[in-house]
Amino acid sequence: MFSDGSVIATFKGPWGVPIEINSSLLFLGVAIVLISQGDMAFAAVVFGSIFISILLHELGHAWGCIVQGIPVRRVHLYGGGGWCEHAGSTTRHQEEFIVAMGPIVNLVLWAGPSLLLSGRDLGAASWMLSYFTTINLFLAIFNMLPVQPLDGGKLLHLGLMRLMPPRTATKVAGGVGLAFAILWIPLMIAAFFYIGLILFFFPNFRIHLDMLRS
Repeated sequence: MFSDGSVIATFKGPWGVPIEINSSLLFLGVAIVLISQGDMAFAAVVFGSIFISILLHELGHAWGCIVQGIPVRRVHLYGGGGWCEHAGSTTRHQEEFIVAMGPIVNLVLWAGPSLLLSGRDLGAASWMLSYFTTINLFLAIFNMLPVQPLDGGKLLHLGLMRLMPPRTATKVAGGVGLAFAILWIPLMIAAFFYIGLILFFFPNFRIHLDMLRS
């Protein structure tokens, strides 16, 4: 959706990994301010929670590379998420670990603060942590949907290759993803009307069709 060439800032993260900030994050910030109707404190908490959650998610992928001796070229963050780019080839088992670490980080970021909040009144920090935990639980569930390029789609493909020939696994994963891609728009319309959820993400129809055709 956004070009990785629209980088407005780069800084060194943990393990010396370059972290790139895409200009689309500015649009996300503006959208959150508009939705917040001028409540800048609320907008700052929401944007900060989303940014930190996505960053730590991608650093989870990066850590999965580092501990297996796989160099990481960069982490790129944009308005719709991010990606971690590693150098060199990986085995299926290595790739499974790398991909799984993203959602695992979000689950930890949901569970840890939730336990901290349990039965405690932390004042203003309570509602901040509440939004942070909610966002991380959503990111963990959302990322496990079986569509490309989400982690769930990648893990489905990798998992199927444990059970069947790679070509057949690609066809099955492509078919599952294609079904989700077809149903995505009506599901998102229903989500908007019933719970007010808006997602600026659509599964890649062409990728799943190509996988189905192998």
